[in-house]
Amino acid sequence: MDNKKKVVIVGGGFAGIRLAKKFANNPKLDVIVLDQHNYHFFPPLLYEVSTAFIEPSNIIYPFRKLFQKASNIRFHMGKLDKVLREFNKLVTDQGTLLYDYLVLAMGTEPNYFGNENIKKNAIAMKSIEDALMIRNHILFSMEKSMRSVILEEKQKFSTIVIAGGGPTGVELAGKIAELGRNIADKDYPEALGLKAKIYLIEGAPNLLNTMSINAQQEAYRVLEKLGVIIMLNTLVNDYQNSEVKLSSGEIIIAETLLWTSGVKARKVDGIVAACIGRGDRILVNDINQVDGYSNLFCIGDQALALHDTRYPQGHPQLAQVAIQQGKQLAENLQREILGIKTKPFLYKNKGSMAIISKFKAVVDLPKMYFGGLAAWLVWLLVHLVPLTGVRNRLKLLSNWFWSLMTNDPALRSIIGKVKQ
Repeated sequence: MDNKKKVVIVGGGFAGIRLAKKFANNPKLDVIVLDQHNYHFFPPLLYEVSTAFIEPSNIIYPFRKLFQKASNIRFHMGKLDKVLREFNKLVTDQGTLLYDYLVLAMGTEPNYFGNENIKKNAIAMKSIEDALMIRNHILFSMEKSMRSVILEEKQKFSTIVIAGGGPTGVELAGKIAELGRNIADKDYPEALGLKAKIYLIEGAPNLLNTMSINAQQEAYRVLEKLGVIIMLNTLVNDYQNSEVKLSSGEIIIAETLLWTSGVKARKVDGIVAACIGRGDRILVNDINQVDGYSNLFCIGDQALALHDTRYPQGHPQLAQVAIQQGKQLAENLQREILGIKTKPFLYKNKGSMAIISKFKAVVDLPKMYFGGLAAWLVWLLVHLVPLTGVRNRLKLLSNWFWSLMTNDPALRSIIGKVKQ
């Protein structure tokens, strides 16, 4: 045991899990995965949990079950408090951990750009808890709308504003609009013709700003047809007392503001300011080693690598980047232990995609674009295959099939906390 290298991986997202799996049963390594939750979850499908389309259990998988067959991997449930680099030690809220190699893969958190009112009153979507909070809040707001006898109040409770027109915002807007179209009259007969309003606010000139023009135009066309009110070149400046204040000067009265407008890397106490770059991301070299530290690494959305001339502002914060970095770092650390030269990380762009509504999606591949039903089917496949656990895949496929056939998913229950 004494001659084994201790590797601590902080964060059980795409990057951390891929790294840990590559270390499984390596006799030269003892690996600890540290995470504040006891499960890995699949972020691309959070919006389907938040819109009552699938169950949370469809996209989560316990870490301890995940590592049952890996004799050298242990899980530590806790939250990182501080890195003591001079002692090769981590301080967590559940004790301390020693390491020979430390890998930070903690991902991102919502960026409210210093606006405390938005931080306090809006709802972001970065975790299972957030997704359930959104589901509960929207359903509870609709109940309040039905109880109210004042028309203005009824409209306020049934108005939803989504800040951010990237993939998450587009997917949320499309799914909520579809639910409103398919179930509103059936679930809320007392609405008496009241029409819920969905606003999608984007500061850039286009939706899906990082995707192709074709994808941008298709997203706009489909959402507009679904009745989503799209406002481009517009920012959400403030939100309090149910008033969404826009950069245009307009005020939208809404009980719900969903924040998908930006993220920043999670901060780590113990990492010096000189190692922090744009968006609070940690600066790393071409093997994802933190600048100035031989045994400290960072991968995934938390890392900022500036060595790749194709991405002078750093790699995009996408699942594929995280997965590829985790795989490459696993190979490099094992090479380093054996005294073999490491290989620089080069991101292989496999494209990007977004689902807009039922049977409608957009896919950008490195050399082509396609949309519509074909893109929708590809989106389903791409998001089904990497899901952890055969049981989860079968359950998700069953949920999808039933919801798509009936247009009436039966998951609209208010369970747990409701944001007041």
